[in-house]
Amino acid sequence: MFIQTESTPNPATLKFLPGQSVLEMGTADFPTPDAAGGSPLAQRLFGVNGVTGVFFGTDFVTVTKDDAIEWDHIKPSLLGAIMEHYQSGAPVMGADHQASSGHADHDGEDGEIVGQIKELLDSRVRPAVAQDGGDITFHGFDRGVVYLHMQGACAGCPSSTLTLKMGIENLLRHYIPEVTEVRPVA
Repeated sequence: MFIQTESTPNPATLKFLPGQSVLEMGTADFPTPDAAGGSPLAQRLFGVNGVTGVFFGTDFVTVTKDDAIEWDHIKPSLLGAIMEHYQSGAPVMGADHQASSGHADHDGEDGEIVGQIKELLDSRVRPAVAQDGGDITFHGFDRGVVYLHMQGACAGCPSSTLTLKMGIENLLRHYIPEVTEVRPVA
């Protein structure tokens, strides 16, 4: 098994490409070790000293590390953990834990606008963000403000504010006049 790695715009996050499916569909975010209970692979990765976050896409794993740890010291252990997991035959996700399809539901009078927002996020934003090892999902819409949840390499990325304001906000405002602002949520 050959696992490729790619840097991300977030210097604290590295993208691992195991060359096979990670999730059938959707994403899974494990921002803390306590959140990893539903995933044998995430638990294994959090077992490596210095890991502070794990995120799964359909064909990649991103790992976020503590700033005090150098990639040169942690990367071999992470590659070993991923390889051992796939060779063990264990599932990536436990039977009782499902990947997320992403967007939060929205009830209310803005249903048509929210549908347009989700469509633009799915067609224009999320594929580009996945290439960087992360995901951005719809969280809410209220009085012109779109609330988005950033995951994986996007969470805590130094360029995430620029991406939100100059990229996503401009895109949504261009196509949907009712959108006035985009804000991140934790």
